[in-house]
Amino acid sequence: MNVTEASADCETVVTEIERAVIADRGFVETVLLGALARGHVLLEDVPGTGKTLTARTVATALGLSFGRIQFTPDLLPSDVTGTHVFDERERTFEFNAGPVFANVVLADEINRAPPKTQAALLEAMEERQVTVNGETRELPDPFFVIATQNPIEQEGTFRLPAAQIDRFLLETSVGYPDFEGEAELLRRREERETRSPTVEAVLSADRVRALQCVPETVRVEEDVVEYILRLARATREDRRVRVGVSPRGTQRLFEAARARAVIMGREYVTPDIVTSVSRPVLAHRLVLTPDARVNDTGKEEIIDAVLDETPVPTIE
Repeated sequence: MNVTEASADCETVVTEIERAVIADRGFVETVLLGALARGHVLLEDVPGTGKTLTARTVATALGLSFGRIQFTPDLLPSDVTGTHVFDERERTFEFNAGPVFANVVLADEINRAPPKTQAALLEAMEERQVTVNGETRELPDPFFVIATQNPIEQEGTFRLPAAQIDRFLLETSVGYPDFEGEAELLRRREERETRSPTVEAVLSADRVRALQCVPETVRVEEDVVEYILRLARATREDRRVRVGVSPRGTQRLFEAARARAVIMGREYVTPDIVTSVSRPVLAHRLVLTPDARVNDTGKEEIIDAVLDETPVPTIE
């Protein structure tokens, strides 16, 4: 598969998702970017904006299996990964796979589970495998986590550890629909027998795997590589930032830029592509100083300042 074919597939998937999800097209492309770059997406938004519908619709349109984990304070790690169950007939223990054994996994309200349970996803997100009772099992390929959290209600929640946040390729939000979009939601509710719109599978697991290989063919000139490095390193020097973007974050910015180029049908990465993915890829990785938090400094604000202050290379 070449870049042109991959871009056409992405266009088909986005169009199909838009049949069900009322959201800005840029948001849909950003979520698809996560799957294309073999990454994971964190959706932070208020209830009722369509986060769960987005995850389910993405899985259906890509032709992938879907698993949902409702994170609650009493959720155990075994509820995520699975456990061994004794078979009385065979007199043996059999592994009962948990919901994490799916191509697309929705970690719904991930910050409502305690850190021990959140940590059950760490190995899955980074290594694409889980270890239960000393036995390691591979997860389906492709494997893609879409996690959600509510930024408003904090009671009964647990802050995601930095190691967990760094596993997410990007963070984004659905946002409120525009007037026409919300009117469309009301028109859909006229049909009370249909709880939510449906979409068709336009790709397959094999096609998605082929699609994920295409970004590896996208060229990144040395000047653009250095630009990516300067952006990431600048976050570590900002006086408002206690912990800047990690080397993993630098790599994710590189990967996201190549995946974005594929969606746009380009065979090479330009500085404007890097700029377009910098906020969703970098902002959530920052840990701000106490003074910055007191002054209500936004992480996106810092990334915007870094973008403004970092010289942009000229690509001929």
